[in-house]
Amino acid sequence: MRHPAASLRSDDCPISSERCPTRIGIGVRFHRNPQEDPHWAWERSHRPHTFPQRIGLEVEEIVKLVRLELYNQGVFCGAQAIRWKMEELGVVPLPSVRTINRILVRHELTHRRTGRYEPKGKAYPAFPVAGPSSVHQTDFVGPCYLKGPVRFYNLNTVDLATGRCAVEAVVSRSKQDMIDAFWASWQRLGCPHYQQVDNEMVFYGSPTHPRGMGHLIRLCLLQGIEPCFIPLREPWRNGVVEKFNHHWLQGVLHRAHMESVADLRRENQSFEVRHNSRYRYSKLNGKTPLECMQASQVPLRFPAQEAPPQAPLPKPQAGKYHLIRFIRSTGRLNVFGENFPVPPEALYEYVRATIDVAEQTLSLYLEGKVIDRYAYRLR
Repeated sequence: MRHPAASLRSDDCPISSERCPTRIGIGVRFHRNPQEDPHWAWERSHRPHTFPQRIGLEVEEIVKLVRLELYNQGVFCGAQAIRWKMEELGVVPLPSVRTINRILVRHELTHRRTGRYEPKGKAYPAFPVAGPSSVHQTDFVGPCYLKGPVRFYNLNTVDLATGRCAVEAVVSRSKQDMIDAFWASWQRLGCPHYQQVDNEMVFYGSPTHPRGMGHLIRLCLLQGIEPCFIPLREPWRNGVVEKFNHHWLQGVLHRAHMESVADLRRENQSFEVRHNSRYRYSKLNGKTPLECMQASQVPLRFPAQEAPPQAPLPKPQAGKYHLIRFIRSTGRLNVFGENFPVPPEALYEYVRATIDVAEQTLSLYLEGKVIDRYAYRLR
């Protein structure tokens, strides 16, 4: 059957003969006039003229200026740092980290600073790494998803002295799942002297009860471990485990096909054995983590019992836990949401706040010296 438009002559068309439509399917195609357009046969772009979802030019310029300001200050100038700075400035709308990354790539602002890093004169009170299990850095990754779908979190721990790792998958970040994951990690790596984590609520408890000692603090103190909390909004202070998180994502989550938690735990175990026995690091002089551990000949201390303790945990009567904070112009020390005044010499410096559970005191250290002490009654 002939198409109805086939019998329509150009002089009968209700539209100008210069752009007479020909129906094809449900669309309408207009013929170009070769006499008026010498490039009538050239292909034309189908790109839209407007992009409703694209961030405004004004916000894009702010991203570039903030990035330049951070770069000139010699501090971190990645997408997350830029977003934090824009949040402080009250920029609306606030773009996501992914959007900021796209802006940086579009304007070729992803090059790194050349040359060796030069400290800016701010002493950071890092905890000493004297040997295996001196300091463990731990972080949660997630929520992540398997095909199924299965939602889970992964608790990654790295021993700073030897590079040994322990990876534990949990279905939630509840207090008992967290206790089980830390306990299993310590059973393989040994109990550390310092357990370093960030300031997630799952680690320290609740800002409503800052002196209540969360379950991780209680678990550590009951095992003779001193938990340490890095400065607020400075994830690079946990840089070793943060870098390891990407290594785990590439080696497990983006590599293996898994449909259940059992599959995930099997892949985690395989990855942990492979990492500790085969990976070689320049910081270890080419040794694997296990070879470095064996060469140190340092005995490890493991949990006294195989089964993890059950929540709720009792309140410890002794031990210490630490917070590292950068004191800004407000002159206040933030201890899980509770603020304390600090001496003037601590302004714009990193300080270490040590809470002694037995003495019920909070001591403030600057460059290893006590500069103030407060009564700190735990509840």
